[in-house]
Amino acid sequence: MSASPQKIRILGAGVAGLTAAYEFAMAGQTVEIVERQAGPGLGCSHFAGGMLAPWCEAESAPPLVVEWGLEGLAFWSETLKLAVVNGSLLVAPARDRADLMRFSRRTSGFEWLDADQLAMREPHLGGRFDRALFFPGEAHLDPREAIDRLAQRLRQFDRVRFRFNTTAEDANEPADWIIDCRGIVAKDALADLRGVKGEMLVVKTAEVSFERPVQLLHPRHPVYVVPRGDGRFMVGATAIENEEPPRVTARSVLELLSAVYALHPAFGEAEIVETGADLRPAFPDNLPRIRREGRMLYINGLYRHGFLLAPALARRAVAVALKDETFPEVMDANPRQRQSA
Repeated sequence: MSASPQKIRILGAGVAGLTAAYEFAMAGQTVEIVERQAGPGLGCSHFAGGMLAPWCEAESAPPLVVEWGLEGLAFWSETLKLAVVNGSLLVAPARDRADLMRFSRRTSGFEWLDADQLAMREPHLGGRFDRALFFPGEAHLDPREAIDRLAQRLRQFDRVRFRFNTTAEDANEPADWIIDCRGIVAKDALADLRGVKGEMLVVKTAEVSFERPVQLLHPRHPVYVVPRGDGRFMVGATAIENEEPPRVTARSVLELLSAVYALHPAFGEAEIVETGADLRPAFPDNLPRIRREGRMLYINGLYRHGFLLAPALARRAVAVALKDETFPEVMDANPRQRQSA
């Protein structure tokens, strides 16, 4: 690493930008975080589910997501100690047992639970499902609390400065490196970036309590439910291939509520306390990228794996900028050629 601190300007104060700021600050650099919103984490990070489930992701994601997701799990649970590691559950109605078996064949790190074992871990699911997959090493966090706590940690560094209500164009003072973590806003520079709309609900009920995230395999509308405390549950999430201004549709609300009602009928009487939507940034293969153009790095394309993958990408961005390392699995050899293809 450089003997004297370099000035690192980070564009965007979502989970990607804040984890990058943390890693650069830990490396002894001077960090300026520029955010167009009035505070940190008000974009996609604000509507994240907060599940840290690398083993579950193996069912549909490439090995890189699982491997780097384990780094993210350790970052949130061990480094920052903001995540609760008490596992996650996957259930399915009896008629969809084949889907549960298929899921198990494509994943690892789980235990099979029978009805009694499931009831011991989550009493409110007792009698509703006769089998479940339990992933004991997985974790969850409250994304908004995690963003706030990480921002507080960054403010403790003498060499870290936040600039809110400031666009990238307004922050034009010299910097040694610019790290662009603007998510879908960076589509002006990354032509192959696309938005995938995600919608979510927060419901509140005193009739159900979960200690850990529960995913329901559903033939049409799979759903996950993440406890947020005080009887609140985050219910998510849709994945819609469009880039319209984020809005929650009646169809999506009906689909999410129908699926969560199948998980437990008491959710039918729950109060809907929040709805939300935003555009997740993704590349065509749904894998993230670190793209280098001179003294600028783009960290983007985290899709629906923002909290899971951001720490691993942040560490590698530091290695690229300060050690001139390369990571072919996420760095395009000819980025401009790839974008125009």
